[in-house]
Amino acid sequence: MNGALRNKTVVITGASSGIGLACADAFAQQGANLVLGARRYVDLCALAQSLEKSHGIRAVAVQCDVANEADCRSLVQQALATFGGIDVLVNNAGVSMRALFADLDLAVLHRLMDVNFWGTVYCTKYAMPALLRSKGTVVAVSSIAGYRGLPGRTGYSASKFAIHGFMESLRVENLKTGLHAMVACPGFTASGIRATALDAAGDAHGETSMDEGKMMTAEEVARRIVQGVIKRKRTLVMTRQGKFAVLMNKLLPAWVDKKVYQLFAKEKNPLVK
Repeated sequence: MNGALRNKTVVITGASSGIGLACADAFAQQGANLVLGARRYVDLCALAQSLEKSHGIRAVAVQCDVANEADCRSLVQQALATFGGIDVLVNNAGVSMRALFADLDLAVLHRLMDVNFWGTVYCTKYAMPALLRSKGTVVAVSSIAGYRGLPGRTGYSASKFAIHGFMESLRVENLKTGLHAMVACPGFTASGIRATALDAAGDAHGETSMDEGKMMTAEEVARRIVQGVIKRKRTLVMTRQGKFAVLMNKLLPAWVDKKVYQLFAKEKNPLVK
């Protein structure tokens, strides 16, 4: 399967860290050319240069805050200007939160929706003509939180539920156009997202609230996303715990309510006790 995406053009948002960075390396290993979007432009430039040198591909860094519609349009325009088309769009940029809704500044929810949901919508909208021409793939990196609401993550879960509805509708609209739409749902991943999660006031926590030692790595998530793109999978639900949670949420949702509560009560400085 190595080289299966050789000379294809892949656009990745949130590419400077975590799952996005791992995806950049994983797609480069397949020979894909990359357009990397993130806010941290210096880090992004260093990554692009490193990937070009190590994998012999072309990589372009574009400073992009996906909450800004103009930035998303510019990201796509740069991809088209450089490579002439887009074969894969990986909507990975995202932010989490950790605060009870009763304590929350509503600006935090706005930020979660702007980045996670609207960022996906903006990038997909502007890349859509190119993706339809290439009969390419649009990926939304979601979460098990898109199937099951999690305590202390009202905005995060809401944004991921919204992404699922958007992607499902998009998939059905394009059943006969050749466009491939895939939702990737990691379980708990050691990606740094908990350290950057927003608190009740909208500030980053700066530390993780969970033990990440036994979690799936960002590299493993990226490997599965690449395989899913190549095999044109519909949905990827990752980790045995995640698959079990999705299944049981359908069968015994009230039981899952209690189990999720118990799990999050074991967090460091838990919000529910």
